[in-house]
Amino acid sequence: MRWVKPEHIHLTLKFLGDVGSEVIDSLIQVLKGTCREGNPFSIEIRGTGVFPHARSPRVIWAGVSGGAALAALQRDIERGLSALGFDSEERPFVPHLTVGRVRSSLGKRQLIEKVDGFRDALFAEVDVRSVALMKSDLSPAGAHYTALARISLGKGFD
Repeated sequence: MRWVKPEHIHLTLKFLGDVGSEVIDSLIQVLKGTCREGNPFSIEIRGTGVFPHARSPRVIWAGVSGGAALAALQRDIERGLSALGFDSEERPFVPHLTVGRVRSSLGKRQLIEKVDGFRDALFAEVDVRSVALMKSDLSPAGAHYTALARISLGKGFD
């Protein structure tokens, strides 16, 4: 297992891939417009599972439930960025936090048993008040994340 460092755990609303610096200001403007229309809301970090499936686990995740508010925020960000020319995601949005990556099939049965033991656990309730535009730099030591912008949810904030 390679566990994700706690400070690197995040919820991805839209993965953008490689983006040129000339596009950053436009991205921030779309996010500001989208976030201005939303309101702060709460999410629950609940349950665990694996991707793609128990026969061949690659990722261990904790589930995120945020109801209609989270779904609307993600959908609106997707639409706004589509207008900038970013491809729309074909797969359905499955909110989750990646907490570990499986490096070997050794001990797979025990791993799946442990993960299943937390299937219904409630880990935390979190207030969501902002969205961050993040940059990730990959290196042999792992990813390094930098916030390029943090945009508050709701009218009257920027």
